[in-house]
Amino acid sequence: MRRLTGMAVLLLCGAAHAGCPPEGQARSSLLALKSTTPDPWAVRDEAARKNLALGLLGCLSDPDPVLRDEVAFEALSHWMRTKQLPPDSLRDMADQLQPQLMVADAQGFAAPFAALVLAEVARVDRLSPLFSPSRRLALVDAAAGYLSGVRDYRGFDPRQGWRHGVAHGADLAMQLALNPLLDKPQLDTLLRAVEAQVLASGGHSYVFGEGERLARPVIFAARRGLHNAADWSGWFGRIASNATPAPGQPTDAAALARLHNAREFIWPLYVALQEGQDAALRERLLPGILAALKALP
Repeated sequence: MRRLTGMAVLLLCGAAHAGCPPEGQARSSLLALKSTTPDPWAVRDEAARKNLALGLLGCLSDPDPVLRDEVAFEALSHWMRTKQLPPDSLRDMADQLQPQLMVADAQGFAAPFAALVLAEVARVDRLSPLFSPSRRLALVDAAAGYLSGVRDYRGFDPRQGWRHGVAHGADLAMQLALNPLLDKPQLDTLLRAVEAQVLASGGHSYVFGEGERLARPVIFAARRGLHNAADWSGWFGRIASNATPAPGQPTDAAALARLHNAREFIWPLYVALQEGQDAALRERLLPGILAALKALP
């Protein structure tokens, strides 16, 4: 997926959090809305709630973790999970957020939090379809492009909070994989993105739980039953092969990181299968996972 650079990035990023807090709001008023009891985030007027929801999108790239995570994301997630935003607002939200997946901003908040909110939109779409097939396919392609291309591995910062691009991209892939309207080619698009991320050659080792989050969309894709045991064995075998340093070749830091990341991804899958009760899922996945773990040095 092509990344936006130069003036386009400046314009998108500047527009993204220049309006945070949204017009008519202050940090204090948003926190007061959050703490309203017994109904947090209560905005009785539907039009005002819709406008505030769209206004909070600008806070998703704000460096203040309270505004970004504890206000904007929490409010948007709450309203979506309690069915307080109408379909047209959610489609507008997706149209605004999807381009943010292409923004390579220096601060690194815009794309991960766009992905996280899009995961909530995708959840609504799988429970009660919002999108046309072509619009859903566009989201699948955008999600896969983002997840495969994440190279900003900053996780938690004590002052600025979470970025967590890999994990948030995996959350979006998971919600899409759960959707029964996705067909096998679309699931394959998501699986290729997971594979590309696990095998990325940047030399970064997963230290913020990325492997476990990447395992989740795989589990839910496998539960769909559209891939058989041979499909999965081939997929895991390819990951193990590409993560294993070539015999006789010097092992550099990037190769060791790739091997580490493959293990961090495959082990949570093995544990999930061993602890789960889904015999059919174990039958499909376990042979390939065991073979991959044995193949990794």
